[in-house]
Amino acid sequence: MKKFLCALLSLAMLLSLVACGNTSQDQSSESNTEDSSEENTILIGISIPNKANEANMNMIQGIEDYVKDMSNVELLILDAEGKGENHMKHAETFISREVDVALIGPYDASAGQPAVEALLEAGIPTITLKAEISDNSICPYVGQDDAVAGEIEMQWVADQLDGKGNIVIIEGPIGNSAQILRNEGIYKVLENYPDINVLYTQTGNWNREEGMSLMENWLQTGAQIDAVVAHNDDMALGAYDALVDAGLDGEILCIGIDAIAAAMQSVAAGELDATVLQDSYGIGAKGIEVALKAVAGETLESTYYIDPVLLTIDNIGDYYTG
Repeated sequence: MKKFLCALLSLAMLLSLVACGNTSQDQSSESNTEDSSEENTILIGISIPNKANEANMNMIQGIEDYVKDMSNVELLILDAEGKGENHMKHAETFISREVDVALIGPYDASAGQPAVEALLEAGIPTITLKAEISDNSICPYVGQDDAVAGEIEMQWVADQLDGKGNIVIIEGPIGNSAQILRNEGIYKVLENYPDINVLYTQTGNWNREEGMSLMENWLQTGAQIDAVVAHNDDMALGAYDALVDAGLDGEILCIGIDAIAAAMQSVAAGELDATVLQDSYGIGAKGIEVALKAVAGETLESTYYIDPVLLTIDNIGDYYTG
């Protein structure tokens, strides 16, 4: 009898051990599944030059819309707040967070360069968005060809002036790649029009109020101004505000770049004469597409251009229905 009881006890202990072993294995399997899920999450670091700029916000919207249905993609979006040195701080954050890929929209070319270099040195694939760094050959660029945008803008003005007249140029922040390249495009066209004179040129720092202030100052000189060529829409709208206050709206041409909503509305209303569409939304979406290709290990092109388009009263209805 004792032998029988001992046998039963041994069997019970054996079954207990088997059951415990199975439970441990199940828990381990669940843990591995969770770990695997975490490992598959793609963390994308994004450094934006300034969220106060509408074109940049359109770019963010394009980014967010592209990944909204991708549950395995997480965005870490940081704002440089118009300070180029903040891009390096963002790069340090991305490195410490071990992002899978970084998108940098440099506020200016020189400040963006060390941030991109630091990320690449840390082994993080990096792409520049909407503006280039000093040496953009070290990473892919997604955006428009800003020199072409400047050419389109200036050529339209030259055609409207029949090749002669006086213009003023409101530039972006000095050193920003868009400021440099848009100017290159503008002056390339001006080489063909010796009778178009640049009376004044100064930065408005992408700001509507600064654009207005510059225009007010230039008008006070009493000089004959035939056209305002602005590097972006905010500054063009500011210049137009000054023209309205001076009772000169409709007498001096005014054009910008970006095709932000306020500019398209103004063109549609017959106020601002024209804008050059920079598809910031499309740039954001394309940037994320390229970023995901980088994470997948695909070979990337050096540039991904989104073509600019001239918008005037003649075709604004195809792009703006507000």
